[in-house]
Amino acid sequence: MMARPGRPAGGDPPVARTVLPGGLRVISEPLPAVRSAAFGIWAGVGSRDEDLAHAGATHYLEHLLFKGTRRRSALDISAAMDAVGGELNAFTAKEYTCYYARVLDADLPLAIDVLADMVTSSLIEPKDVDAERGVILEEIAMNDDDPSDTVHEAFSAQLFGDTPMGRPILGTVDSINSITRAQIAEHYAARYRPENLVVAAAGSLDHAEVVELTRAAFGPALAGSAEPLPPRLSGPEPGEQAAGTGVRLVSRGIEQANLVLGCGGLSRTDDRRFALGVLNAALGGGMSSRLFQEVREKRGLAYSVYSFSSQHADSGIWGVYVGCLPAKADEVLSICRDEIAKVISGGLTDDELSRGKGQLRGSIVLGLEDPSSRMSRLGKAELVYPRLEPVEEILAQVDAVTHDDVREVAATVLAQPKALAVVGPFDDADAFAAALG
Repeated sequence: MMARPGRPAGGDPPVARTVLPGGLRVISEPLPAVRSAAFGIWAGVGSRDEDLAHAGATHYLEHLLFKGTRRRSALDISAAMDAVGGELNAFTAKEYTCYYARVLDADLPLAIDVLADMVTSSLIEPKDVDAERGVILEEIAMNDDDPSDTVHEAFSAQLFGDTPMGRPILGTVDSINSITRAQIAEHYAARYRPENLVVAAAGSLDHAEVVELTRAAFGPALAGSAEPLPPRLSGPEPGEQAAGTGVRLVSRGIEQANLVLGCGGLSRTDDRRFALGVLNAALGGGMSSRLFQEVREKRGLAYSVYSFSSQHADSGIWGVYVGCLPAKADEVLSICRDEIAKVISGGLTDDELSRGKGQLRGSIVLGLEDPSSRMSRLGKAELVYPRLEPVEEILAQVDAVTHDDVREVAATVLAQPKALAVVGPFDDADAFAAALG
């Protein structure tokens, strides 16, 4: 067993990391001012790791791991956490999956035991596979009923094409109907191994105690001498860069047009991501942003308008979302295109640069004010970053962004050919071709 302390900077609490037999990593951060603890088990598997035969399997497993183990039924799992007022949940992303709980500090041993039992000893019974198939199909239907969700999925599909990055995390109706219990169990056995798992905890806790509780809860699953898998710094397959262009129309008889106009972004380790974050905040990240002022405040063309940026191991996404009346779609898209062009040609003003930095700094710090967000930071850093960056170091990189940095990233990222996704009462995708310039 190896242990080493974290290397905090500024006011960061100390972070400790231990590697248990089998390659299981345990990382914790004490927060003495709280009376609770957040605990998560992170698996280095997301929907982008699926081939067509296993499309939707990662999210399917997220459901099934709550359905029972050799020691606990589904009711036992939920009742154990309800009895102590704890929160228990999970989520699946493109590049990782997380099972997490938040409890009073005295109940942390229970949370560790329950979550470890779920992750290591799921039965994946045929009857549960059949029952959850219907639940997941309902979840897909619910997602399809929300046009703001649908338009983002359509945008990813247009940008990445028919690749795991372009396919929905939930899977499709066809893939969920066709996947078998054997395929799901195969995915579970291949991916939920100690060397591909990270235990992260933050709150009122002691690292040595978390390590020993985790060792006991994982038990025989820790057999072997595997080393932890390295951080995910690239994709599993070539050809998953965000290079798609053109228009993707999802025709729906609804009262609003939902639009996403954008292009490929930056990877999560690209040094330019801080400049893009400042630019994004100033262009469409708040009520003082250019897009909000031009589209909503001055013209009243939309209730919701914002720009966004997301990063993956080897690629990223940048875009603008607007929800507006169908008759206003062309005008809104023209304004968005003009504002993007202005940023590319002229950058930001001094005030915009300052506000963009302040907004980004605030979102970073305020987003780390509770045990759950601290726990998430630890788990993601171990799985998908080269190292855990101290918060003060991140803030310093935000402060260091210059006008030249913003102009360079605008010319590199925002000037790329665009893709457009549209969800609304339209029947001709070609009518939106002009919006791409």
